Amino acid sequence: MTPANQIENQQLFELNQPDNRLSAALKEFLGSGVFPWELLGDRLRDFICQQIESVPLSERIRGSVHSQSVIEGDDVVIEKGAVVEAGALVQGPTYVCAGATIRHGAYVRGQVHIGADAVVGHTTEIKGSLLLPGAKAAHFAYVGNSVLGCESNLGAGTKLANLRFDHGLVVVKGLGEAWPTQLKKCGALLGNRAQTGCNSVTNPGTLLTADSYLKPTELGTGVVHRPLRQRSRSQA
Repeated sequence: MTPANQIENQQLFELNQPDNRLSAALKEFLGSGVFPWELLGDRLRDFICQQIESVPLSERIRGSVHSQSVIEGDDVVIEKGAVVEAGALVQGPTYVCAGATIRHGAYVRGQVHIGADAVVGHTTEIKGSLLLPGAKAAHFAYVGNSVLGCESNLGAGTKLANLRFDHGLVVVKGLGEAWPTQLKKCGALLGNRAQTGCNSVTNPGTLLTADSYLKPTELGTGVVHRPLRQRSRSQA
């Protein structure tokens, strides 16, 4: 059985590791809640806005922003070393860290924090979400109200659904328990290095523990604890 602490922020995002690539501000934010869904909604928006307000208006766009991309609003920060390619649309409030890339045709709908070296790919739509350093949603993805851990990766065509059919509040289920998120919109919560296969879909409130994976076209729901390194050992 999955240890209960595997779904907590300390374990999902390895907050105690000295080399976890997290800035002091991000580490403090991640540690402000026990579970990852507690980071979403108003708390994420407030964090993003605080980070944006700490940057002078004249210095908010310092990265490489293509002339044929669209940046809407003055509540967008593109750090030096970040890249926004042609055809991308970025709405605020959004914070894009150095080394991150927003590729051609991406749609960033606001309330988004994109960590260092993270990727929002071609025709990917993202809203209300947190991408930690090195997280990648590189091809044809939908990322709604989700948290992607460091070096996590979404296979092409992955959809992280964030709204129940009945529009009820999302509940995270697993380990013989059910955790009410108190959120109407809550997508997927991926620990560090978690992966999804191509064209996989997650139900609202799906959680992948660190190093876990979904197979191509698989439907993810509840708590998924399937560490990739365990699979590799069994196949060796």
